[in-house]
Amino acid sequence: MEKVCLECGQNIRGRSDKRFCDDSCRNAYNNKLNSDQTNLIRNVNNILRKNRRILLDLLEGEGMIKVPREKLKRQGFDFKFHTHTFANSKGQVYSFIYEMGYLVLENDWILIVQKKPL
Repeated sequence: MEKVCLECGQNIRGRSDKRFCDDSCRNAYNNKLNSDQTNLIRNVNNILRKNRRILLDLLEGEGMIKVPREKLKRQGFDFKFHTHTFANSKGQVYSFIYEMGYLVLENDWILIVQKKPL
């Protein structure tokens, strides 16, 4: 019984458990299979990178800074995306994008902080 490549349909020679005729067919098949997940991950990573860059630019080397929420929105910051949260001993919950974090304060102010390297 001849086996055929799952990508191009050509006959396969070689091992009995081989599913593709060559590496390019294997790559093309797997890229098609994972393309929807890849696009989702790529889009989320782009949003996270943009959010981090906005926080870093606003911080300008300071230890922490307070800015109006509207300033972040105008620059395209998306508050729905962050990598993790941190609750301090006072119960305040900071949202972080990698090492850059922010705390929502009263009256629509945002405190931007940067976590110290380990």
